[in-house]
Amino acid sequence: MPKSPPDICNVECPSRDVLELLAEKWALLVIFRLAHKPSRTAQLRREIGGVSEKMLIQTLRKLERHGMIDRFDFGEVPPRVEYRLTKTGASLAKEVESLEQWVARNVDDVLKAKNSFDARQVKARSRPANGVTRVSA
Repeated sequence: MPKSPPDICNVECPSRDVLELLAEKWALLVIFRLAHKPSRTAQLRREIGGVSEKMLIQTLRKLERHGMIDRFDFGEVPPRVEYRLTKTGASLAKEVESLEQWVARNVDDVLKAKNSFDARQVKARSRPANGVTRVSA
């Protein structure tokens, strides 16, 4: 029986697990940083603004579990651990870099649309449903 192609919209498809991993807030940023060079945890934390140590460690473990990165423990005291992309992670990094370039090209348009939407929402909330303007006391 031939294997069916992955369908990320099917909740039972194993590809959905991979998509969920990549949709997590910090995963793509870790992949993006490791694409340039192997890094230690503290270095990644400094380079990825806003990530807590706890979230970074959880993300690194998930990426390692899914075969995107390798963890190298140098067996030293104090502990020295370094993370590197696997072959699979490196192939993903190319896609992440394309996504980063898309974001750079489109960030102004996306922010403009967001601000326009927000302004319409504020205006809609200030307009009464019955068309009568409210006056504050």
